[in-house]
Amino acid sequence: MSAVLSALIMTAALIGAPLFTIILGGAALGFWSAGVDLMVLPIELYRLTENTLLMALPLFTFAGYMLSESKTADRLVRLSEAALGWLPGGMVLISLLACAFFTMLTGGSGVTIVALGALLVPALKQAGYTDKFAIGLVTTSGSMGLLLPPAIPLILYGIVAQQMNVAVNIQDLFIAGLIPAMIMILSLWGYGLWSQRHQIIPLIPFNWRTLLKEANHSKWELGIPLIVVGGLLSGWLVISDIAAITALYVFVVEVFVYKDVSLSALPRIATEAMKMVGGILLILGVALIFTNLLVDLEMPAKVFEWVKANIDSRWAFLLCLNLGLLLLGAILDIFAALIIIVPLILPVALEYGIDPIHLGIIFVANMQIGYFTPPVGMNLFIASYRFKRSITELYRATIPMMFVLMFVVLLITYWPDMVLFLVR
Repeated sequence: MSAVLSALIMTAALIGAPLFTIILGGAALGFWSAGVDLMVLPIELYRLTENTLLMALPLFTFAGYMLSESKTADRLVRLSEAALGWLPGGMVLISLLACAFFTMLTGGSGVTIVALGALLVPALKQAGYTDKFAIGLVTTSGSMGLLLPPAIPLILYGIVAQQMNVAVNIQDLFIAGLIPAMIMILSLWGYGLWSQRHQIIPLIPFNWRTLLKEANHSKWELGIPLIVVGGLLSGWLVISDIAAITALYVFVVEVFVYKDVSLSALPRIATEAMKMVGGILLILGVALIFTNLLVDLEMPAKVFEWVKANIDSRWAFLLCLNLGLLLLGAILDIFAALIIIVPLILPVALEYGIDPIHLGIIFVANMQIGYFTPPVGMNLFIASYRFKRSITELYRATIPMMFVLMFVVLLITYWPDMVLFLVR
């Protein structure tokens, strides 16, 4: 009977059944085979509601969808150009910072490529950069903000870790991601300076008046990172408080100050945002049920024993972990990967003495590279559709930047103090 049910679940997965049904079916089959009453399924699902961190998820998502509907992207690019256009490679740095900031606010890597691509690719080409470099940079930059607060992947990692009774503070995750994110941005800027060194790139003269004018246009949106980072560093607010204040602030600014979003559009925006949140929560709920099954079956301990028998050092484990996560990032959505894979690798990493905060940053850093890792990185297909280029052309444009970021990830992996010294 179990073999028949397993075959049905595998068939459903192959024909494209929703991910949550596959996970739930596997968990139900596992509990049933172990002789456990299936009432454990709704009980475990209900446990998810006890986590107060979940309040932050819909609030940050709603704020992000509001910003993606507004003209925030235009204002950010103009401000960045006024502030940094005088630097060598200034347009490269402008693109990186604008994409990172926009992804940080919206939580969507693909949204950034769609929203900023039409602005940044022509601007880079007009500044003198090659077409291949411009498209590769924007495709790569789309995921740069996933380590910056209020990064939804880091929130999800913290929720999964806490459900496994591992003490992980979301604020610490946010703070730990700041330096790795900045190093990634600066590394790509340095690569841009080197790879385009033979191009004639005119600089934009710095003008205080222009900078102040663009800063005045963007002043309300510049308050958003101040709210988030200020709330985190002050210690006065918990993450759910920061999320509520951010959502209210964005609502007031975009609807009543800039008036980019009409009141009549709010139901549609809220519906789209909550569809995404509902999908994440549904997958998260059933994945946590599956996690509890794995714990009951002592799978993490078995995985650790296998890893220990085949990998004899912590450093080798970290290298294998990076390679595995990079491949997973290319074939799995970051939310699914977090929910399914973290319960398996977190106990093993703890046995090797790896700090759970450090592991979270390694995980998300690899996942953001996976977004544009051939052959099936999600951003490659989004960029191919957005810029009307072949997927092989996108491969050639992004692979050099992928190797640059892989080096940074290895640096993050083998130099934990770079990640952890701000939270110690």
